[in-house]
Amino acid sequence: MLLSGVDRFLAQWKAHGAPLRCAREWTDDRFVAIGVDPTAEQASGCSIDGLFRGLQSLESELNTRLVAGGRVFYRDANGHAQTTRRADVPALSARAELTLDSMVFDTSVTTAADWRSRFERPARDTWVASLFGVSRQDSQPSSRSATKSSSVKKG
Repeated sequence: MLLSGVDRFLAQWKAHGAPLRCAREWTDDRFVAIGVDPTAEQASGCSIDGLFRGLQSLESELNTRLVAGGRVFYRDANGHAQTTRRADVPALSARAELTLDSMVFDTSVTTAADWRSRFERPARDTWVASLFGVSRQDSQPSSRSATKSSSVKKG
């Protein structure tokens, strides 16, 4: 029902009266990514607001949250996508259920290139590192150790 609702919205989605050439991708049974082909028509602020209103109306139909913030999405030890409140990260960290090496999902990416390259990264490389009480710079390996580790071949 979720994807059919998204597809219905996308079929009529417009910016300044012009239809948007767009697509969506469903991944990890949790994330729907929506993209617009900017070579055909740019999504406007009003059209993006309309997308959020459309998703919010689906929320009430499906009795779920789609666009609310305040959450961290991560992969658990079994590789499944999970969600938690930001406030719960320190407790998950203390139990080693969520670490700086855990893969987290950056739901703020805005381009297809970022979706492909930056949507899923280790927590240490994202804003989520700050929830562990360390800065991203503190969580990065030194250039010396990064150089050393990059010369190791995996076989």
